[in-house]
Amino acid sequence: MRNIRKVGVIGAGTMGNGIAQACAVAGLPVVMVDISDEAVQRGTKALAGSLDRLVKKEKLSEDAKAKAIGLVRGSTQYADLRDCDLVVEAATENIELKLRILRQVEEIVGQDATIATNTSSISITQLAAVLKQPGRFIGMHFFNPVPMMALVELIRGLQTDDATHAASAAFAQAIGKTPVTVRNSPGFVVNRILCPMINEAIFVLQEGLATAEDIDTGMRLGCNHPIGPLALADLIGLDTMLAVMNVFYDGFKDPKYRPAPLLQEMVDAGRLGRKTGRGFYSYS
Repeated sequence: MRNIRKVGVIGAGTMGNGIAQACAVAGLPVVMVDISDEAVQRGTKALAGSLDRLVKKEKLSEDAKAKAIGLVRGSTQYADLRDCDLVVEAATENIELKLRILRQVEEIVGQDATIATNTSSISITQLAAVLKQPGRFIGMHFFNPVPMMALVELIRGLQTDDATHAASAAFAQAIGKTPVTVRNSPGFVVNRILCPMINEAIFVLQEGLATAEDIDTGMRLGCNHPIGPLALADLIGLDTMLAVMNVFYDGFKDPKYRPAPLLQEMVDAGRLGRKTGRGFYSYS
């Protein structure tokens, strides 16, 4: 089985810096790559802030925090991924962007390196098809916030070989996550169940059946969910929610997956949730 000793992460945003943090806390060196120094600095700052919060909650020592920060190297150069045993692409949910990144990564990394994507909805088989060695490609879907969420979905494309799957499962366990293996299908398993539920909550709000607060209170207290569906949509990002629902709608050709018109309108208005300061709730 391939031994993963060093990890590359493409993207220093919420998911990328979260994956980098999880790896570094587990003692693995990480190269976190983004398109600009500013993006890398933002990601590094967010990672340090997250570690600080763990220290304040007494879930991490100061020494462990310092060690983790020392294991993360920010970069704008793909060449710095050359000696990584695993590279996880965690860019925006845009298929053309992901395909371009994956081609670049394969040109840089060694023949035995595993290449993964953190996509929440795009076909693993389709992404793997652009690689010269598609067998070493796998979906590795982390959940937000990565440092706190214990699950990783491992999605095998049609081409994913057994060695890649085994190495990915061992890696997930090594960084303290529980891997579940799923077949390639729009939304995989968790989002296939979760996102239509959130979309239905948006339909309920759109139809005026209840306020956002009451919808979320109902699901928290009536279904024992830790967070209501509309607050969760704001956390995920309404643009991401819309992208996932459109993947379902296009992939299954089933009207039950059509995005709620209010979701589209919120995205058109730039009200994307927590990351813009306003979604179904205000975060100012």
